[in-house]
Amino acid sequence: MFTAELTFECYQDSTIEAVDGAITQLIDALRYNGQILGREFPTSIDDGVFITRVVCPEEESLHPRHHSSLVEKRLQALSEAGLLAPKIRLTGMDLHSDNTDPCQQPEWQVLYTHYLSTCSPLRCGEHLAPIPLYKLPTPETDDHQALLRWQVDWSSTDELQMHGTTLQQACSDVLTDINSPLNNTGWQLAKDIEQQTNTPTYYYLYHLADGIENDNEVQAQQRPCPSCNGEWKLTTPLHGIFDFKCDPCRLLSNLPW
Repeated sequence: MFTAELTFECYQDSTIEAVDGAITQLIDALRYNGQILGREFPTSIDDGVFITRVVCPEEESLHPRHHSSLVEKRLQALSEAGLLAPKIRLTGMDLHSDNTDPCQQPEWQVLYTHYLSTCSPLRCGEHLAPIPLYKLPTPETDDHQALLRWQVDWSSTDELQMHGTTLQQACSDVLTDINSPLNNTGWQLAKDIEQQTNTPTYYYLYHLADGIENDNEVQAQQRPCPSCNGEWKLTTPLHGIFDFKCDPCRLLSNLPW
């Protein structure tokens, strides 16, 4: 990942409200197109110049060839707020982010995230490296907002079950139940992505130990696929995370830890 600065200059008198609204709408469009990552984008002001700091998946993530029609629309709307198109300055690599997947075309991919992740939730099956969302075909909604909102829901639920108290069990149930609304949404998104890309796309089903499995390691090892009830235990774990893989159902999971 790479950090960058977007510098917005006023070419005519405007208001803070108009400028802030125009920049925010552009940032939202870039985020939902996968060109920038995260949810917080600090913006400073200095003598009529506004600077927004962002993180991008690749060095050329903000190149116009990656823009969606919504991004183009928000860029054009800047002039209504008295702003010029932003000047972009790449400031360097982000040392705390995952590296973007190097594959031109992955053989298979997986929808996978966790509460610490801010990168793309779509990852290459071979490298488990994030795939920039702007490399996907543009969905009918013209952005990837549904996918990113699912990611926020999943990571927030994961954080509550990891560090929460009152909702810990409820969040654990939501994450591990294949029929929960959260997993139904994610699994369907994976199916949609597979249809759009013609690339096998798996969904990661998080698994936690229950009382029975804690007493019976063999039962945990022999757990069947929750969708087809078939065998799906792998001989060797994938990426040190996935112990189960069902190709017909496009599901991955883990042994309880």
